[in-house]
Amino acid sequence: MDSPTVETFAPLVETAFSLRLASGDDPIALRLVGVTPLGRQPNAPRIEPFALEFAGPAQPQLEQRIYRLEHEKLGSIEIFLVPIGFDPAGGLRYEAVFN
Repeated sequence: MDSPTVETFAPLVETAFSLRLASGDDPIALRLVGVTPLGRQPNAPRIEPFALEFAGPAQPQLEQRIYRLEHEKLGSIEIFLVPIGFDPAGGLRYEAVFN
């Protein structure tokens, strides 16, 4: 995927993405729970930056780094995820910012 946009992810809210920490591991399910436009930024590399928010399980706790996520419609994409706190359902939340 060359340059994902808000329009790329908006239809995927409330759908599942999966990742594997290592080859042969069971996949970890993340649910896309939000797509937030961040407003136009003068002189920014991306004309319309945005953020994605994912909900995941309480364990394992993912560290801040790049992960390869898989989605049935989107295919494979590498995203830098940052843990941002707890999910009301008891899991963890992660954010990816595209700027």
